[in-house]
Amino acid sequence: MAGARAAAAPSSGSSASSGSPPPQEPGLGELLEEFSRTQYRAKDGSGTSGSKVERIEKRCLELFGRDYCFSVIPNVNGDICGHYPRHIVFLEYESSEKEKDTFQSTVQVSKLQDLINRSKMARCRGRFVCPVILFKGKHICRSATLAGWGELYGRSGYNYFFSGGADDAWADVEDITEEDCALRSGDTHLFDKVRGYDIRLLRYLSVKYICDLMVENKKVKFGMNVTSSEKVDKAQRYADFTLLSIPYPGCEFFKEYKDRDYMAEGLIFNWKQDYVDAPLSIPDFLTHPLNIDWSLYQSWDLVQQTQNYLKLLLSIVNSDDDSGLLVHCISGWDRTPLFISLLRLSLWADGLIHTSLKPAEILYLTVAYDWFLFGHMLVDRLSKGEEIFFFCFNFLKHITSEEFSALKTQRRKSLPARDAGFTVEDICMLRRRDRGSTTSLGSDFSLVMESSPGAVGSFTYEAMELIPAGAQTQAAWLAALSDRETRLQEVRSAFLAAYSSTVGLRAAAPSPSGAIGGLLEQFARGVGLRGTSTSTL
Repeated sequence: MAGARAAAAPSSGSSASSGSPPPQEPGLGELLEEFSRTQYRAKDGSGTSGSKVERIEKRCLELFGRDYCFSVIPNVNGDICGHYPRHIVFLEYESSEKEKDTFQSTVQVSKLQDLINRSKMARCRGRFVCPVILFKGKHICRSATLAGWGELYGRSGYNYFFSGGADDAWADVEDITEEDCALRSGDTHLFDKVRGYDIRLLRYLSVKYICDLMVENKKVKFGMNVTSSEKVDKAQRYADFTLLSIPYPGCEFFKEYKDRDYMAEGLIFNWKQDYVDAPLSIPDFLTHPLNIDWSLYQSWDLVQQTQNYLKLLLSIVNSDDDSGLLVHCISGWDRTPLFISLLRLSLWADGLIHTSLKPAEILYLTVAYDWFLFGHMLVDRLSKGEEIFFFCFNFLKHITSEEFSALKTQRRKSLPARDAGFTVEDICMLRRRDRGSTTSLGSDFSLVMESSPGAVGSFTYEAMELIPAGAQTQAAWLAALSDRETRLQEVRSAFLAAYSSTVGLRAAAPSPSGAIGGLLEQFARGVGLRGTSTSTL
C-alpha cells in the first residue's frame, strides 16, 4: 500500500442554470455504458475495456482528492479482493489548499495491510471491511456478511452453491493460498482465527456499530449454511459491538418495483416467506431520538422502510460518539451500496462531505466508486429486471426534506434551547459556494419550488442585513434546507437524463413489432419524466 494524494483544482457547488438541465459529468455516459455492458473485475485491466476502467478509476481519485488527503491500498490484480477497486481509497482527513502538497499519512500502512490480508477470509467472497466515507473523523464502512463453513472449505465450491449452480462471475477470481489451506485445516480454531482478524480490523477502524441488512440469520443454499452473520455468532465474538438487525429486501424484490412502473409507494415486502427469519433488532438508545414506531416495520412500504432505515443510519453517524459504522448485506454489492450511496449523497447535500463537488461530480463518484468499482452486477440485475441501482437515485426525491438533514441535528445540539436558529458563527460558515441555485432545472426537470416551505430562491447576504437578528438565523437555516433539496434534485435529474439515454433503453426487451415508443413512454412515466405535473419529479 502506498500513500497518495490526488491533485485537482477546487470546484464550486451547484452550477445548474435556469431553464436547462443540470450539466452532466463528461464521462458519466461512458461510465454507465461500461457498467451496463460488463461486470467489473480488478484483474481485467487490459484492452479497450481496461482503458475505460482506468479513466474511471483516475477520475474517482481526482474527485476524492478535491476535499481529502488519502492513502491508496493497491489491489491492482485483485490480489486482496477480485471485485473491489484496484485502487482502494483510505480517506484520512479533510484537506485545505495548503495541505495538498504537504500530505503526511496518519495510517500505519504495514499494520493495515496485514490486517486486511488476514481478515478477508472472515467475510463472504473475501469482501472485507472497507472504509468508504469519512464524516466527522469517523469511518463509514462496507463489507459482505461473515463467511460460513460453505466458503471456508473452498471458495470455488462455495461460489457454485451460492449462485444456485450457475456460472459465477467471481468463481475464478481468487486462488486459495497455502496459508489459507493451513488455516482451514484447523477446524477447532477456524472461526476464532479468521473472525478474530476481522474484529481486529473493525477495532483498528474504530467501528462500533454494525448494521446488518440481511432478512436471514444465515444464508442457506441446498440445506447448507453458506454464510453467517454477527448476530448469530455462537461464540458471541462480536458482543462488544453494537449490533443492529435491520432486515431489508434483497435485489429480487426490485423486480416488483420495475413491474409496477417504478412506483415504490405501496410496495410492501412479504415478510411471511419461509427463508425470512431475521427480526428487526435495534438497541433502545438508538431508537428513542427518532420518534419512529419500529414495531410496524413489516407494514411499511419500500419508501417508508428505506426512509426510516436511512434516518437511523444518519442518526448513528451524526451522533457525538466517535465510533464508526459498518453496513453490510450478504455479498455487499446490492443493498449495501444502496445505503452507502444514499448516505454519501445525503451528507453531501448538507454540505458536510465532498464540499467542493458539483452535483454531476458527486453523482459520478458514487456511481463509479460505490456501485461499479465495488462489483455491483448491473448486467445481471438488468437482465432480471432487478433495478435496485435505478431505485437508489430515483429515491432521492424522498429524502430532500429537513427530517433527513444532519444539519438539523447539529443545530439542535449546538444551540441554546431559546434559539432555534443558527449562531452568527454558523451563518458566517455558510459559504457562498454552498448555497446553490433554487431556480428551475429546465423544462423536463423543473422543480415546483413555490410549494416548498424552504423555497428561498431570492435569499442573499444583502437581504439578510435587512432582517432582524432573530429572523436572520431562521432565514439562513431555510436557505441551507432549500439548498439541500435543490442539490439532491439536480443529482436525480442528471442521473435520470443519463440513465434514460443509456441503460434505460436496454433494460427492457423490444416488442415483437420492434417498436420501442411504448416502452420508452412507460419508462418516462415511471421515472417522472412525463406526467401531468413536473412536481412529481
